[in-house]
Amino acid sequence: MYRNLGKPVMDFMIALILLLLLSPAFLLIALVLLIGQKGNPFFLQARPGKNGRLFTLIKFRTMTNTKDKTGELLPDASRMTGIGRFLRKTSLDEIPQLLNVLAGDMSLVGPRPLLTEYLPLYNSFQSRRHEVLPGITGWAQINGRNAISWQQKFTYDVWYVDHISLRTDLKIIFATIAKVFRSEGISVSTFVTMEKFTGNNE
Repeated sequence: MYRNLGKPVMDFMIALILLLLLSPAFLLIALVLLIGQKGNPFFLQARPGKNGRLFTLIKFRTMTNTKDKTGELLPDASRMTGIGRFLRKTSLDEIPQLLNVLAGDMSLVGPRPLLTEYLPLYNSFQSRRHEVLPGITGWAQINGRNAISWQQKFTYDVWYVDHISLRTDLKIIFATIAKVFRSEGISVSTFVTMEKFTGNNE
């Protein structure tokens, strides 16, 4: 009952309320990014959702598109802006994903939507993360976020798929709020974002 009815209703209602409450911050951040980064303040990218269906993820842009002499994008650390680093640290860059929740492409809680290039690399266990809607936060996020291995991340994601409940979702939401205030798990030691998944079958 909760998975099929209660969770979607709760997602929509909470996302709508949060978006209304955060609208002043939303507009201010968008304006600052528009002026400071001299371009589109939003990062739009196709990501796989439930059952692998693609949707457009919306976040605030935290990095520039600066490229090297060969036309390749510079490393994340070199492209991260000052305001972008602040948005990442405070997780304010995630606010626009509330629009994805309202559209029904995401949930407040679920496995994080990863890159489309990873889809053919998953084994049967790892691909189970797509049995539910992706989330703004999830079980893996409160258990290490970017500071854990891919093996651990997938294990946590699939655990969540098998244990969805109101109690679990509330636990994850409250734990996420606490971790945001402590800025835990934002990056691993050598990467601003998570190291790319290369298709290991661990």
